[in-house]
Amino acid sequence: MIRKLIARFNRSVSERRSAPRYDFQFPVKIWIQPPEKTGKLKTPAEPLCIYGETKDLSASGIAFFVPSIRIRESYLVGESCLLDAELDLPAGKVRMQIIGQRYEQTGEHLSVSRYLIGASIAQMKAEDREIYEHFLLYGRKSSGKIAPLEIETIKETREVFETT
Repeated sequence: MIRKLIARFNRSVSERRSAPRYDFQFPVKIWIQPPEKTGKLKTPAEPLCIYGETKDLSASGIAFFVPSIRIRESYLVGESCLLDAELDLPAGKVRMQIIGQRYEQTGEHLSVSRYLIGASIAQMKAEDREIYEHFLLYGRKSSGKIAPLEIETIKETREVFETT
């Protein structure tokens, strides 16, 4: 009896500490901006990218599957490795900058293995943040694009809450 109470308490505390996660599978494009040129070294002119699929989304981060843990010599999870991500949501494409926090290899065989990467959201433009958060709140209920009027209503509501 006491163990059940402690387990419930621990579960409720852990649920409050993190943002709720929502299971959504959408295409995601991850890329690393090439480093600035240093000396005589030449870098590729365009960013290196990899395609995957999201597992879940939350207000503070995303989890996604990719076929490799690195793009050429750059690892997707590392100390302060800033990644650019583009989610293809029903309401449109949303861009964000993320930082890979952890990864786990999934799949039964090496030939079909994938990597599950958990990343925190570091930055988003205000417009992208509004579309993203609106989708998290109403994504299962709505299937179309967000109307411009809805976006304006979201902005006005946010401004009212920030001023009070």
